[in-house]
Amino acid sequence: MDASGAQDLPSVTVASFDQHDPAFIADPYPAFAAMRAEGGVHWHEDMGVAVAVSHAAASAVLKHRSLGRLWTDVKPVDRFTSFNLLHRNSLLENEPPTHSRLRRLVAAAFGRGHVERLRPWITDLADRLVDELVAEITSEGQADLLSHVAAPLPVEVIAELLGVPAGDRPLLQPWSNAIVKMYEYDLAADKQAVAEHAAGEFVAYLRELIALRRVSPGDDLVSDLVAVTDTDGAKLTEDELVATAVLLLMAGHEATVNVIGNGVQALMNHPHEWRRLVDDHALLPTAVEELIRYDSPLQLFERTATEPVTIAGHRLEPGQKIAALLGAAARDPEVFTDPDTFDITRNPNPHLGFGMGIHYCLGAPLARIEVQAALSSLARKLPTATLAAEPRRRAEFVIRGLHDLPLTDSRVTA
Repeated sequence: MDASGAQDLPSVTVASFDQHDPAFIADPYPAFAAMRAEGGVHWHEDMGVAVAVSHAAASAVLKHRSLGRLWTDVKPVDRFTSFNLLHRNSLLENEPPTHSRLRRLVAAAFGRGHVERLRPWITDLADRLVDELVAEITSEGQADLLSHVAAPLPVEVIAELLGVPAGDRPLLQPWSNAIVKMYEYDLAADKQAVAEHAAGEFVAYLRELIALRRVSPGDDLVSDLVAVTDTDGAKLTEDELVATAVLLLMAGHEATVNVIGNGVQALMNHPHEWRRLVDDHALLPTAVEELIRYDSPLQLFERTATEPVTIAGHRLEPGQKIAALLGAAARDPEVFTDPDTFDITRNPNPHLGFGMGIHYCLGAPLARIEVQAALSSLARKLPTATLAAEPRRRAEFVIRGLHDLPLTDSRVTA
């Protein structure tokens, strides 16, 4: 018996999807269903990694302590100095004891009330952004939810959390957008160069901000990260401070943008569910979880074997990689009743969108507040929203999102 509860099998099937195929990217879920029917783990030749597609197998990948996040520098190392620095020093890319020390220190800084401090501010921010969206719809007939709400909301929240001055905040989103492209497979050399340049600028900026907070601390997370000490008096190094701040932006920004974008698209495509939310705001908590489950903003998350381990019949030797396909796990009929049905009252909803185990997302409570605030404001201020045109989907597979989401108001266009 293996880590996912399945019997050991002599071989593993080969994954059939092409992660570059526009038709697959538009709707990967039928391919995932076909793979699940054949087995919990498949080998993907092009990506060079095994992929877990069942909920049990994906959960085992995320929880098993013989599968870790082991960072390997992108090569050539001299061309990716800043990108490698950010990941080499990140709590997401380390295992115990380094991970334990980093998470303890970062959690202690987070635990000083930052999330609750920001809750009313986030609500006000969401209302201001949606007001701007509604104003453009009123004057122009339609407006883009992503550029008006989904993209600026998490950037402003993370910037406020970190204490980034208002004038510098427009720098953050382009840096994040460029850096996360590196997580895709077979990224073109020119986009790799853009990602490294963005990482270098971000590192330099944060070193300046950290230096300022050392001499002039404020009511922000960077100040607390600078000050926090472990039980033995240890602190975060400057490189760890920089990596932590960048992780918070990239994880908090990209995921939240795409939960809101993918989720509102799902709501517009299921008007009955949108009407239920408009009529009953008490459904917001379960709606947020269903948005994360139904069209996962992060489709794939890798682990590396540190010792021999078998997942759903697929044996890994130390150094070999396996990835949890979160979007596939989220549609597993063994766990979710009618998994292809979008149901904002779904409960329980054990999706894997925030991970599992020691790498469970530290920012999950903040992300939930942001998405709830955006949905609440949209439901109150734009209850008769509809799609103005078909949204354009981004070409990436791992980070699943949209280029735009044009909305209109049926009251304006009637």
